Amino acid sequence: MQLGLVTDSLGSRSLDEVLDFAAAEGLDTVEIATGNWSTGPHCDLAALTRDPAARRELADRIADRGLTLSALNANGNQLHPVTGPAHDRVVRDSIEVAGEMGVPTVVLMSGLPGARGDSAPNWIVTSWPPETQEILDYQWNEVALPYWTELAEFARARGVRLAVEMHGHQLVYNPATLLRLREAVGADVVGANLDPSHLMWMGADLLATVEALGSAIHHVHAKDARIVRRNAGPNGVLDTLPPDRADERSWNFVTIGLGHPGGAGFWSEFCYALCGAGYDGPLNIEHEDMLVGSEEGVRRSVAVLRGAVLRDAPDWKPQAIR
Repeated sequence: MQLGLVTDSLGSRSLDEVLDFAAAEGLDTVEIATGNWSTGPHCDLAALTRDPAARRELADRIADRGLTLSALNANGNQLHPVTGPAHDRVVRDSIEVAGEMGVPTVVLMSGLPGARGDSAPNWIVTSWPPETQEILDYQWNEVALPYWTELAEFARARGVRLAVEMHGHQLVYNPATLLRLREAVGADVVGANLDPSHLMWMGADLLATVEALGSAIHHVHAKDARIVRRNAGPNGVLDTLPPDRADERSWNFVTIGLGHPGGAGFWSEFCYALCGAGYDGPLNIEHEDMLVGSEEGVRRSVAVLRGAVLRDAPDWKPQAIR
C-alpha cells in the first residue's frame, strides 16, 4: 500500500510547490484533478490531451521528486440533464490521457440523472411515494447503464480502470449501488474509489463496507468525517447547509484522526481491513477541513496514516514441523 496526496488538497499552491511538499513529507504518489468539479489547478487537460510533450513534462516533474502519478480525478456529473455532455468530455479526455501516460486509474463519480424531462439531477433516497421507483428505473435502465456500458468499453480499450466514488447526490452512493453498476457493465474495468468519509456520515460501518466491496476496491481516498452530535441529534444527518457553516451542520469533513470515533485506531483497523480485502494500492489524502490549514491538515493526516499503512507483502507462515 502506498501513501499519497490528492493535489487539490493544496489547490492554492503551484504544482511544483505541491510536489515538493509531497516529497518532503515522504509520500509515494499523487492524484491530480483534471476538471469538472475542480478548477484543475495542477494540470492543463487540453494540453495533455493533444501534446505528448506536455504529458512527458508532467510525468518528469512528478518522477523527479521520486513520486508516481497514481490516478487522474475527473469527478463531476456526466449524467446531468443539461451540463452532462461537457462533464463527459472531461471524463473521456482524462481516460485518454491516463491511457497515454500509463496511469492505471481515473477517479470519477457515477453521475446522477434527473427524472424524465427534468433539467436538474434528482437523488432518490426513499422507496416511497411510488413515483420514486419509476424515477429510479428510468435513471438506471434508460440513462446510467447505457452510458456506463459504453464508457466501460471506452476505458477498457485504453487499459484504464474506472474508480467510482460513492457520494451523496449520485446514483452510486454505497456498496450496493456500486456493485450493481459494476456487475452490469464490467467488473474488470469498473470498481470503487472508497472515500470513507462519505460512508461515515451516511452511517455505514466502514469495516463492513470494505468487506462488502472486497476486490471491487480499485482506489482509496483518506478523508475523515465528524458527526456534530448537538446538531445531528435533533436533525439527523441529512444536511443542506454549506460547508462554511461548519458549526451549524450535522456533519463535516475533517482532518484525518479528528472525525471517526475510533481516531487513529480506526485508521489502523481500516488499513488492515483493506489488506484483508487484497487491496495494495494508494491511500491518497484528501484535505477538505474548513477549520484546519491545508498544509497542517495534510501533515497531521500523514502522521496518523504513516503508522496505519501496511507496506510490506506478507511473508510469515507456520513452520513445517514433523
